[in-house]
Amino acid sequence: MLKRSIPWKKACAKAIPLWMVILLMAYSVMASSLIEYYILKRNFNDHIIKLAKTAKNPDELVQILKQQVLPQKGYVLGVTLSDIGSKLLESGVIDKQKYEQLFVNEKMSKDMMKYLTASSKDHMMINEGNAHFMVNTLWAFGLVNKNKILEEGSMATYGKGNPMTYASTGGWTLGQRSTREVYSSKELIKLSTKQQELVEKIAQNVFRPCCNNSTEFPDCNHGMAALGYIEIAVSQGISEKQIYKDILMLNSFWFPKQYVELAAYMNKQKIEWKHVDPKRALSAEYSSAAGSQKISLAVQNLPGFNIRGGGCST
Repeated sequence: MLKRSIPWKKACAKAIPLWMVILLMAYSVMASSLIEYYILKRNFNDHIIKLAKTAKNPDELVQILKQQVLPQKGYVLGVTLSDIGSKLLESGVIDKQKYEQLFVNEKMSKDMMKYLTASSKDHMMINEGNAHFMVNTLWAFGLVNKNKILEEGSMATYGKGNPMTYASTGGWTLGQRSTREVYSSKELIKLSTKQQELVEKIAQNVFRPCCNNSTEFPDCNHGMAALGYIEIAVSQGISEKQIYKDILMLNSFWFPKQYVELAAYMNKQKIEWKHVDPKRALSAEYSSAAGSQKISLAVQNLPGFNIRGGGCST
């Protein structure tokens, strides 16, 4: 007795083309990735909803995160002001009259002007009211202080011998002398070989959300300001750990939106902001333009979020 052939067995017996196998595998990987993304996104949104329940409204939720990142009373930095202000005036990188005009409508920044003319044992501090003054003053310091990072590093390499084409140089308009004249022109602080190596090491590890360059390539005002702070801090014997913590606070007040977003992201990882490793937070993974954009996309549904971002200008 003849057996009736079964069509599906014949189909299975046929060889499947290689292109079809590859295509099926590709679709499988894509499907898995999409499922993983939506699960992670859903988990993050669920976490935000739970966190929101501890606040009376969405705006209060953001204020909780904001206060963790940007304390209302500000933050006292490790370095002392010393005679840094008077050195900046003497170098010609700052024109006092232009500076006074720039901050005429900023009370806290106006109060800081006294440090340009007198030596002080007070520590630098950063808050929402003087963040503009701090970025400009540290920018000026990084710009004028003589350092081989400016003369032999990425500024020279990518500028092809003309470092005046960057935002941190071409954008500086507050000096008594031209930027070309003051650039890396005065040894405002003395660094030993070991201290210089530490400055370079830290600068290579510190990023900012406005671009993908480390502080070793300070092509914008925030990068130049961070370099200035690192130089001062190292010269005053501030520990490497403290310097990273200080730079994170400076960056946070200069880029409030990005770092409150990062705090929300870390909170999802069950890491409170106070326990976040500053060096890790300042790495390219989280603090570069690409890194912060990734974080921003991950927390884009955060309710009540309308904090302004930072910008590269005087």
